[in-house]
Amino acid sequence: MKVAVIGTGMVGAHAAYALVLLRSASDIVLVDQNHGLAQAHAEDIRHATPYSAPVHIQAGDFPAIAGSDVVLLCCGVAQKPGEDRLSLLERNVAVFRAVIAEVVRHAPGAILVVASNPVDVMTAAVRRLSGLPEGRVFGSGTMLDSARFRTLVAEHLDVSPLSVHGYVLGEHGDSEVLAWSTVAISSIPLASFAEQRGRPADQAMRARIDTGVRRAAYQIIAGKGYTAHGIGAALARIVRVIRDDERAVLPLSAPCTIAGREICLSLPRVLGQGGIGPALQPSLNAEEIAALATSAEVLASVAARLG
Repeated sequence: MKVAVIGTGMVGAHAAYALVLLRSASDIVLVDQNHGLAQAHAEDIRHATPYSAPVHIQAGDFPAIAGSDVVLLCCGVAQKPGEDRLSLLERNVAVFRAVIAEVVRHAPGAILVVASNPVDVMTAAVRRLSGLPEGRVFGSGTMLDSARFRTLVAEHLDVSPLSVHGYVLGEHGDSEVLAWSTVAISSIPLASFAEQRGRPADQAMRARIDTGVRRAAYQIIAGKGYTAHGIGAALARIVRVIRDDERAVLPLSAPCTIAGREICLSLPRVLGQGGIGPALQPSLNAEEIAALATSAEVLASVAARLG
């Protein structure tokens, strides 16, 4: 599996490192306008391969991505402290216009995975700029948000997050929807499991976790200036699912219709070697359905600024 990582800032570098540690790829190419930075990351990450698996990793220009199976789009400007993801729109679209033309020219058969924020709107932009089939362009969406959700639920219940299933849906951002209706612990509904564990899933617990998930990025950025470890691991997981044709169901951002609005946002989708399938509709309660419609409205209003 050959993977190109476009943009070797914090997210791109951590994604490349996670690809090596999780053994998701055998050939990795790092591309950045700052070639020295990409080269330094390639050399540094290469020194981790004796503790993981043999991986060919190099820095290069766009011609080096030829033959890539997956291209991770981690380029663009970073989110500033106090800045919401949607305000990044105008600054990032200009970067992507130039990048996508080069990616499609040199790796026309690749699956494109968008990680740059605001990821939902940027995914819509990449779809238009690339002209590739719908299933081969998608965003990392709420993979990270869902991981945060599962982690906090697991900590409350004192179980492994690997046993917790549940999604954050909609925007990867402030209007995201914590779909409590989807939460189960190894097939046992949340309320029942929590009662049996003597750790009630009451409103106070849900409010605390909602805040923990929804404000996580802001708190982390305030502390160290960026988020990277979680999204890096999520991107490596996506690549491994494609490589092994797992047909895994993941909350990824791609075009869908919500409350009459056509927009890119996260819903569960089957991912495999050929890309993603159509959006799947989880069973949600009325409040969650309304919140998802609101999230779609927020994204539609921002997407309109793209023209």
